[in-house]
Amino acid sequence: MDLNDKNILILGLGISGVSTVKALDKLGANIIVSDIKTQYELKNYIDKIKDIDIVYRLGTNEVSLENIDLIVKSPGVPLDLQVLKDAKSKGIEVITDLELAYRLNPNKNIIAITGTNGKTTTTTLTGEYFKKAGYNVFVVGNIGVGILWNMINSKDDDIFVIEASSFQLENTIEFKPKVSLILNLTPDHLNWHKTFENYIEAKKKIFKNQGKDEYTVLNYDDPLLRNMKDEVKSNLIWFSVKNKLSKGIYIEDGYIVIDDGIKVEKVLKTEDVKIIGEHNLENALASVAIAWIMGLDIDIIRDVLRTFPGVEHRIEYVTTIDEVKFYNDSKGTNSDASIKAIEAVDSPIILIAGGMDKGTEFDDLILSFKGKVKALVLLGETKYKLKETAIKHGFDKVYLVENMEEAVKKSFELAEQGDNVLLSPACASWDMYDSFETRGEHFKQIVYGLKEE
Repeated sequence: MDLNDKNILILGLGISGVSTVKALDKLGANIIVSDIKTQYELKNYIDKIKDIDIVYRLGTNEVSLENIDLIVKSPGVPLDLQVLKDAKSKGIEVITDLELAYRLNPNKNIIAITGTNGKTTTTTLTGEYFKKAGYNVFVVGNIGVGILWNMINSKDDDIFVIEASSFQLENTIEFKPKVSLILNLTPDHLNWHKTFENYIEAKKKIFKNQGKDEYTVLNYDDPLLRNMKDEVKSNLIWFSVKNKLSKGIYIEDGYIVIDDGIKVEKVLKTEDVKIIGEHNLENALASVAIAWIMGLDIDIIRDVLRTFPGVEHRIEYVTTIDEVKFYNDSKGTNSDASIKAIEAVDSPIILIAGGMDKGTEFDDLILSFKGKVKALVLLGETKYKLKETAIKHGFDKVYLVENMEEAVKKSFELAEQGDNVLLSPACASWDMYDSFETRGEHFKQIVYGLKEE
């Protein structure tokens, strides 16, 4: 794909936008960047590409499409912008960095991982297998590392493990990874996709172009994924924590096993997997499936599972103060993720929740408390909605606060020796923070401050 002297409009200058700018500059393209944010708001990103010749259109969504050859849309840019509607009417193609990366290197060893929850943990864990095996591996995508710059600077035998969001996948056309994985599907980002069906269709694009030379890994325990089997045209590999399979990765007699349909090979005992929680067991099995498909040695898989500590902001143990443990699960940005965190952490739990409203309901979250959650401390845009749902289901130990400082202090005030304070918002962070990472870091900072008092 020759981009030399092509006029390319990049919509959205975040992490992926910076990576795309650097790659397109190296490929000789003429770059126009548009973002609704101002130059001041984007200073940290602009500073990273200050030596590149770029035409900026900042602080507005209105940008001329005259002589534009291609639009690369950052994942967080809504599809209903007028400029994108105009592009469609003019026949200008709109893609994401994920699609462009594939077109530039269609023969690359690409492993793409998606799902509602568990993506970051599974992507990171999968990357660790390849690192230990001695490969040069790039762990990129929605995990917070741009794809394109790494892709155009890679070698033929390098491995790419990509965390792919629904936002990235919905604008893919030719994208065809060597291995695709969908971990699970529950309603999320409905404020963006409008319906659960649209969300599912975006996720399915991860395997739509695959054929007999590629592999698709699906969670047998998820009925939505199980029903997709006839849509998969590649080699389908199942994993399951609940069922013995005729072929795939499952649990038998307390062991994770690999069953190729002929022989069954034990990987290790489930109790030896370092990351906690049944949901992380699912993530582990999914990653084992990928490693097996890619021909990695079972001893490498075993060693990594024994030592992998998990990822920051996902049921991350912070510290203990006066025999009260604090956990940071800021990555819990929907109810299903927070339910899994509640299941993984010992009771009693004081849960800090709330954030930006993504248009989902919280009934399942409240019903998951089952005596484990003793108090609910709420902040952010959804705090009143969460409170109403809790009261509706008979849970009245609810406390409303204005910010994270108040949330942590109130939780510690409510806690008794042996309790666990869990930040797992079940909501996005964007009403109060620029990312779940920033939210999690702030939580930890406040907790450490308590320890010093």
